[in-house]
Amino acid sequence: MRRSLLSRPARAAGAALLLSGLLILWIGHFTDIDLALADAVFDHAAHHFPMQHAWLAERFNHVILKSLLSALGGSAVALALWDAVRPRPGWSDATRVGMRVVAISAVAVPLVISLLKQFSTSHCPWDLQRYGGSEPYVRLLEWMPSGVAAGHCMPGGHASSALWLISIAAFWWPHSRAKGIAVGLSMLIFGLAVGWIQQLRGAHFLTHTLWSAWIACALVLAIYLMNSKGLARRFGAGYNSVPAATQP
Repeated sequence: MRRSLLSRPARAAGAALLLSGLLILWIGHFTDIDLALADAVFDHAAHHFPMQHAWLAERFNHVILKSLLSALGGSAVALALWDAVRPRPGWSDATRVGMRVVAISAVAVPLVISLLKQFSTSHCPWDLQRYGGSEPYVRLLEWMPSGVAAGHCMPGGHASSALWLISIAAFWWPHSRAKGIAVGLSMLIFGLAVGWIQQLRGAHFLTHTLWSAWIACALVLAIYLMNSKGLARRFGAGYNSVPAATQP
């Protein structure tokens, strides 16, 4: 009997991505959760988002934290490149693959989300007529009215500066799956929190952040599979994604 190219956890992750993607699509197209949450943080009397220029949201979250996360990602890339040129003798195969996954994710997640934004027609809440702007509210699957410029606001770009941290779970997966899941979920929650603060500013809707998280998870999964089954063997790391205890 021919074995599947993907392990059972990988297939389960793929199914979870499919279902969660459909759920996010349903939330954005068939519910008003985006508008309800934005309405809740908008000051209708003053006609602005009170948190838009707050220090925590505008300075710390959008500038300081983003810079720190960018520096952390750059350090991961530097370490991975250093190991590729001069392999570190103290690194295990799992550590080596984990570092490659983190380094590639640190670049790929923000880059892909930034590129997807360029093709997005969705506007940010603070640009909408509903919140004092000039643009109409258009859902993801609806056509943009003639003469209205694209908003380029979805998926949420700032959240991607933190969502690549989901890849840190690769250091524990699969030899300690419980820890890998715990780390991945913790980093996912952190990334969603970074996106939520942007929502408080009126910069994004909930679905903008959720799509960023979905894309990040899909990319990290693909990057992990590529490295654990492809690049690791090609470059002689000898790492196998099947736990050693279960190998014949």
